[in-house]
Amino acid sequence: MGEKIAKLGIKRDNDLMYYIKTGDVWATPRKKPGQPKGKAAKVAPAGIEMDYSKYLYYLDGDGDVARKERQVGGSKRKKSAKAAAPKKAKAAKKPAAKKTAKKPAKKGGGKKGKRK
Repeated sequence: MGEKIAKLGIKRDNDLMYYIKTGDVWATPRKKPGQPKGKAAKVAPAGIEMDYSKYLYYLDGDGDVARKERQVGGSKRKKSAKAAAPKKAKAAKKPAAKKTAKKPAKKGGGKKGKRK
């Protein structure tokens, strides 16, 4: 959960997607199959200073502008035992022996025609 920046109390509509752009709240119609793309419209002027590099801004469930600190680089992964084990040097392989060409064996065999 983030911290609230501006209390606007905007009533949300499920057919609209809300976002914060240049310190104001904007909404755009959600894309539906077979319908043309809708235009975005400014819903409310919030007039907030935004720090895009450190925070993520959004409209929360109460209709207020909130922000959350960005996760830079994602979450750290645990090292598995397989990755932590030292790698062994591979032994040099001997060159493969050359194979002589053989004629392919016949498949099926027998006379063509009716079966008995």
